[in-house]
Amino acid sequence: MLNRTSPPAIKDAVEFDLILKPCQHFSLNNGVDVCFINDGTEEVAMLEWVFEAGNSYEDKNTIAATVNQLLKNGTSKKSALDINEHFEYYGAYLNRSCQNEKATLTLHCLSRHLPELLGVIRELITDSVFPREELDIHKQNSIQRLAVNLQKCDFVANRLIDQYLYGPTHPYGRVSNVEDIQAVQREDLLEFFSAYYRRASCRIFAAGRLPQDFTQLLNQHFGDLALNEKIAGVPVQKQMASQKKYRVTNDPNGVQGAIRIARPFPNRHHPDYKKMMVVNTLFGGFFGSRLMSNIREEKGYTYGIHSFIENHIAESALVITTEAGSEVCEATVEEVYKEMQLLRETLVDEEELLLVKNYMMGVNLGDIDGPFHVISKWKGILLNGLDERFFYESMDTIKKITAEEIREMAHRYLNPEDFFELIVI
Repeated sequence: MLNRTSPPAIKDAVEFDLILKPCQHFSLNNGVDVCFINDGTEEVAMLEWVFEAGNSYEDKNTIAATVNQLLKNGTSKKSALDINEHFEYYGAYLNRSCQNEKATLTLHCLSRHLPELLGVIRELITDSVFPREELDIHKQNSIQRLAVNLQKCDFVANRLIDQYLYGPTHPYGRVSNVEDIQAVQREDLLEFFSAYYRRASCRIFAAGRLPQDFTQLLNQHFGDLALNEKIAGVPVQKQMASQKKYRVTNDPNGVQGAIRIARPFPNRHHPDYKKMMVVNTLFGGFFGSRLMSNIREEKGYTYGIHSFIENHIAESALVITTEAGSEVCEATVEEVYKEMQLLRETLVDEEELLLVKNYMMGVNLGDIDGPFHVISKWKGILLNGLDERFFYESMDTIKKITAEEIREMAHRYLNPEDFFELIVI
């Protein structure tokens, strides 16, 4: 009989064995790979079309992002208003996103409305016309938004640190300016659209309660398109900045400074990556991290400070980011380096390490809760050329990493002389 006078034993998250639900695959008639999770309690679905159409493929700045954003702004048969009203009528949401290598279209909708929505998405990726008036509005809005953002020290700092890490001509370091936006022509958009959407390298991801005729629907609307082409990457060369420390005055009257401290870092394929994810979490990756405890809680220099692995596909970086009062920016930088030194010289105690491990296992547990989260996890794995072993090896690393291994990683990757240092006020 259950004894309700004594509480059940509390188990640490590291004691759980997390299982990543397998994804299913099938190929359209044209060979396009579809990865999907058919699961969930609600009649909702998410579909994502991932194209090799990021800014790495553009030969003029901002073209890739502009094409991606204007896909919903008109075809030869529908105006921007028609397209948006169609998705709104069915209670659906279509988002666009353009990153360095990839560009995506993401649809969220009720499962039963897929037949009415997929045809319009086919139309967007085969027949977008980029009306001049829509392009003019986009350019005007982009210029105004850029002018506002350039007054913010954190926006300027984000632009500059990537330039220092990768070089101003590298896709990861390239930034837009007013001249680039003004130079965009409709003909540029049509050319890029034809090369990377109408004849594309595309993968499709789907999750939710998918209809029984899901495979037939996708084949009907996309199985005859040229979406399985071989897209050659554009060769680029990284040119890191020659100096490491920068102080930039963006606003002479500014009372707050944006701090960015960053270094190049191996990508997900490197054998140290999984261990460094644990080290980063301990160092500055969650609210109870060393950086937060010192610089926010003890010193009161900032509201929040974070470190993270900037996960691009080809290159990566370890980045520390915060905003602090202009009079304490230099002191904040010194405290960051002191925390690096502590990790290099002192073994983390078991209680703190267990806290970090439990936190990371809890985050990963949330990341595989529900079909949308699961397919997002699979997307990150597959688009980076990995498989499910990456997930399970990561969980194993979290559970088994030792204080000695953390100190070893800190010696290897947390040396101040390897970091670019930037303060923008």
